[in-house]
Amino acid sequence: MDVYKKLIASLIEVTTRIGLGVDASSLRLDYPENPEHGDYSTNVALAYAKKAGTNPRALAEKIVEEFTKNQPDFIESVSIAGPGFINFKIKDHVFVENNISIAQGGAKYGWTSEDAGKQVMVEYTDPNPFKVFHIGHLMSNAVGESISRLIQSSGAEVVRACYQGDVGLHVAKTIWAMSHKMQESGFKIQEGATIKEKVQFLGEMYVKGSQAYEDNADAQKEIAAINKQIFEKSDPAINELYQAGRKWSLEYFDSIYARLGTKFNTFFFESEVADLGISIVKQFLGQVFQESEGATVFKGEDHGVHTRVFITSNGLPTYETKELGLNTEKFKKYPKLDQSVIITANEQSDYFKVLLKVFSLVNPAIAEKTKHMSHGILRFASGKMSSRKGNIISAESLIDDIKSLVQEKIAGREFTPAEADEVTDEIAIAAIKYTILRQSIGSDVIFDSATSVSFEGDSGPYLQYSAVRAAAVLEKAKSEGIEMTSTVPASNTSVSHLEKLLTRFPDIIHRARSEFAPQQVAGYLIALSSAFNGFYASHIIVDKKDPLSSYRVAVTKAFLTTMTNGLWILGIKVPRRM
Repeated sequence: MDVYKKLIASLIEVTTRIGLGVDASSLRLDYPENPEHGDYSTNVALAYAKKAGTNPRALAEKIVEEFTKNQPDFIESVSIAGPGFINFKIKDHVFVENNISIAQGGAKYGWTSEDAGKQVMVEYTDPNPFKVFHIGHLMSNAVGESISRLIQSSGAEVVRACYQGDVGLHVAKTIWAMSHKMQESGFKIQEGATIKEKVQFLGEMYVKGSQAYEDNADAQKEIAAINKQIFEKSDPAINELYQAGRKWSLEYFDSIYARLGTKFNTFFFESEVADLGISIVKQFLGQVFQESEGATVFKGEDHGVHTRVFITSNGLPTYETKELGLNTEKFKKYPKLDQSVIITANEQSDYFKVLLKVFSLVNPAIAEKTKHMSHGILRFASGKMSSRKGNIISAESLIDDIKSLVQEKIAGREFTPAEADEVTDEIAIAAIKYTILRQSIGSDVIFDSATSVSFEGDSGPYLQYSAVRAAAVLEKAKSEGIEMTSTVPASNTSVSHLEKLLTRFPDIIHRARSEFAPQQVAGYLIALSSAFNGFYASHIIVDKKDPLSSYRVAVTKAFLTTMTNGLWILGIKVPRRM
């Protein structure tokens, strides 16, 4: 259908430019809110009436008059609505043919090759070893994975990257507490403990170390000393605790990535990019950076941003310096990168304005190819979380809580224990991911557990349930020997809203990709599911006596293909059963 849309747009542009002397090269075709008005709509007359020296309705009439002189055969009618909207209705057989093609096509429906040959890195999730993988990381993962898949769907090679803070004050606080725990109770690193137990222990030590750092001046000095020892690798006992805790954290993170369906291509660590960052700061000392009270700073006020410290008075690199090293290392490791997309929470937006300004001064090429995207915060009734205070909500605990709700909903259904565990996990993750991705990325998300697991309405499980229902219909058709048609049925009646919606998917994906907006896919899939369930309620799809049954089976297959591909973009799996 995309070819028809482009042809209409091209003809309107030619009509207005040659026939009426109006340049409408930036016009856009949209879908009318009311399907009865047509299949495509444009406000070109409203947008260019003033330039044409007339009113919108009069210009619309002139455009339609000129357009219909060379009207393509696939257009049923052209009409004008309201103050000057021009609507186009496409002949039914075009939708029928397109849906049969979707049903026969399969896995790559909606994909394009417009970004073929490009390489794009997406950095997201970014949990810190020695700290809990919390719901903020879960939100970054959902957004980053969906953005990665949108870019992948346009034909680009996607490099999924994760940057992890394996050095810094948070690590020193944890190591300090671990060391004191060993002195107080003879604690030893027990290999027999589960990875969850080990990570839980690290979380407890981080809270203890954070509290000591705030409340005890001596502890603060000791932690500062450990921070330097970690960076310099100068103390064997500290190194042993550090290596153990780092290993535990990374193993635990890998288990969560597998559960969420993310497979990173590369990992970057603060400990590996710090020296490179320091060398860049020193290289541009006196040009971009200045000495100030023993520290090295970037005076951002001179460039419209705020001032940041890059090397402390103790000679240690800050996060900012490590980011310089990180983003330089990205392009060293992947020299063919066309773009680097970084996804973080909104609270880091000002921080990245400074970093991008610095990069524009030290390496303009990297600055031009780097895009920072910020997402909102996942909120509950208790407000914002805080790992420092110890009342953090871990990603795993949220998933497991939602999973328990799902288990209650499917109780009594015939599943083996292994099937029930797999299905409830897939539904729980769908519930969370959809809640995050259904609204614009920059907005905060208020999470409602009961609504998120609903099998009806605006939820991830509802989308999964619709897909599973379609799969069940196709299984029934197969068992009764009804194959989907490969030709347009002679007795075809007017096409349904579902059949028209199915053809929009490539356009939805294209817009979502160009605008980095997975919420457009989420909204489309809800509308598509509603249309399919209406179609399911209105028709007996599998009926050997009905000559249209094989076509309706094809429509059902087209729906399942589209839903599966759309849910893949959101990082959501279709369960085998629900």
